[in-house]
Amino acid sequence: MTTSFFFAHGSPMIAIEDQRYTQFLRQFAQKIEKPKAIAIFTAHWESQRLTISSTDDIYETIYDFFGFPDVLYTLQYPARGSVEIATKIADLLSKQGIPNQTNSTRGLDHGSWVILKLLYPQADIPVV
Repeated sequence: MTTSFFFAHGSPMIAIEDQRYTQFLRQFAQKIEKPKAIAIFTAHWESQRLTISSTDDIYETIYDFFGFPDVLYTLQYPARGSVEIATKIADLLSKQGIPNQTNSTRGLDHGSWVILKLLYPQADIPVV
């Protein structure tokens, strides 16, 4: 079964704040079945062709923000990717006529890792 959710990331500060939205995210993940994988669509990357991260390695945590407290720049989200899942997504998109490509080097931007850190702090679910 595939389930989709939309989460707005807002400020990177939510990674260290305790407020209603961060409490909701922490509780939300406990109320649903743990996913086998997570596919994220992020607007923090722009390219001519839809690009899918495709690696089995641990992603680099990208700090694509500035002017925030130093502690934010020390947080890590060491999630692994999945070439197998990336390939399945690429195939599904191609079958629908959506041009795509893969990238094995880009990391997780703050729009991704900040939310994931709140939902699944163990970073034990493959992310594409």
